[in-house]
Amino acid sequence: MAVSRRTAMAIKSYQNQAEVLVKNYLLSDPFIPYTAVLGGILASKVVYDLTQLISASYFRGYGGLTKIQRIEWNNRGISTIHALFIATISLYFVFWSDLYSDNNLAGLVTFRSSPFSTFALGVSVGYFLSDLGMICWLYPALGGLEYVIHHSLSGIAVAYAMFTGEGQLYTFMVLISEVTTPEINMRWFLDTAGLKRSNAYLINGVLIFFAWLVARIMLFVYMFYHVYLHYDQVSQMHIIGFLLVFVVPSALATMNLMWFGKIIKGLRKTLAKRQ
Repeated sequence: MAVSRRTAMAIKSYQNQAEVLVKNYLLSDPFIPYTAVLGGILASKVVYDLTQLISASYFRGYGGLTKIQRIEWNNRGISTIHALFIATISLYFVFWSDLYSDNNLAGLVTFRSSPFSTFALGVSVGYFLSDLGMICWLYPALGGLEYVIHHSLSGIAVAYAMFTGEGQLYTFMVLISEVTTPEINMRWFLDTAGLKRSNAYLINGVLIFFAWLVARIMLFVYMFYHVYLHYDQVSQMHIIGFLLVFVVPSALATMNLMWFGKIIKGLRKTLAKRQ
């Protein structure tokens, strides 16, 4: 019993030290961005390995894929999980949280932030770094120049909002567009699995059309309208943040319109074949 008591006391001591480490360092305000980015990178690695393990065990066609197809399959597992995470967080902050509400008088909306919002953006930065690293390492197998530009612009804008606390509301507005990623990935999964002529592929294509229209077209219009209404506050941001609020969403909106045109052509082609 004496040994067990000493063991229990030692475990309790280590637990207290771990709690102090987490509270005073890992989750203290100055360290939150770095902890979150590291957490995002590690989470990407864990999801990649889990996707590989689960797919190899439960999807019989996984073993028949080429090496690069398996890598892309696992990579899309990461992007799907990240999209579900950051889209949910972004919807909460933009539409339900009081942090960025006009009724909240705690300073200018362009300078508001919280430990939770900063942590969420940090996790997203970790994902963009991981995904961009894979895209560049295997270029152009996982995506062409447009993917490099998209991830670079997104990563820079999200990192700036995370470190400075400026423009986090508009960053979350843009990140809501990640809600379209699971549908895009599902399209690739179905195509790779040889189910391009299935009803699931057609339904998913329709979902992509409407999700893209709302999250990547209409929502960007709403964001620019919000910037217009709050221009007096936006103009007080640092010049770098001010430029990012206009340049990055404008570039992404242009790319979204180009991709939307391809989505419409693809959907029309699929419907024509069905008829």
